[in-house]
Amino acid sequence: MTTPTVQYEPGCVRLLDQTRLPAVEEILDCHSIDALVDAIRRLVVRGAPAIGVAAAWGVVLSAHLNRDGDFFAAVQKDIATLRAARPTAVNLGWALDRLGVELDAIKQQGVDPERALVYLTEAAEKIHQEDIELCERMGRYGAELLPDEATIITHCNTGALATAGIGTALGVVFAAVEAGKRVKVFADETRPLLQGARLTAWELQRAGIEVEVICDGAAGWTLHTQHIDAVFVGSDRIAANGDVANKIGTYPLAVLARRHGVPFYVVAPYSTLDLSLASGAEIPIELRDPAEVTRFGDLATAPEGVGAFNPAFDVTPAELVTGIVTEKGVFRAPFEEGLRGGYAAAD
Repeated sequence: MTTPTVQYEPGCVRLLDQTRLPAVEEILDCHSIDALVDAIRRLVVRGAPAIGVAAAWGVVLSAHLNRDGDFFAAVQKDIATLRAARPTAVNLGWALDRLGVELDAIKQQGVDPERALVYLTEAAEKIHQEDIELCERMGRYGAELLPDEATIITHCNTGALATAGIGTALGVVFAAVEAGKRVKVFADETRPLLQGARLTAWELQRAGIEVEVICDGAAGWTLHTQHIDAVFVGSDRIAANGDVANKIGTYPLAVLARRHGVPFYVVAPYSTLDLSLASGAEIPIELRDPAEVTRFGDLATAPEGVGAFNPAFDVTPAELVTGIVTEKGVFRAPFEEGLRGGYAAAD
């Protein structure tokens, strides 16, 4: 992908506006924390790793804007504002925690705001570069799970649009093709905002990889008739026991994969793990505007006055997950022991 998902220039977080894709490729410039929070909430930038990277640069933006004021108090306040932007994707809080630790250390050292801005910029750049490298490693581990000619199903968008690198689940596809394998992808359209149809298909088509979009409700029949080798999805938060929060519709896809004997893999970096949560029952699930379900743009898709239940995510029980692919390798059940051990090694 030629246009980066997230960029930073002094005083501006620049985002590829994913609400406009695939029709228009446009950059949205965020010159304030309020503008960045609004962009995160409107899904201008989305995907847990990309949200984390954007939030890290948001702290740098705050530092840039508050150099002449009550620097540390203002930046800490903006960190709290960014943290509240979306509740489910743990990478957001993970990135802000890292920048918060850096900010506390800077404050204790008595560093002036101009120098503090330099240190925070370096910390955000490290998070950005780490994500690029983690995607490459996850892609290689995941690609090893695919035969030389493979057909997979994926859900939502998990490519370069969702990260700073090549992606999580979709990164596996890119890595497999780079290794000389031939991969065909069935992309769930991913209602209600069609991230699969609008974004995943856009990325794969641009990369020259065979892709067909399917209605979410067609996944079962596709698994039954199209010789699917595996299902690959991303995640926004993974609990210690291996329960996986991901875009709404992931849970029924996992159930269908199990019914048809198809492996179900989750691809996510360690920043997506939340080992403080014993299970997925503790993961907060974002509820979004019912209008996303009852309308599409200016078009009404349900009768006026009809309500809609619109959870942005669901939780797939660990028992339905064949493996969790991270930059440390592929973890299989029982997940908690392996994930905690790998996390300690990562620290």
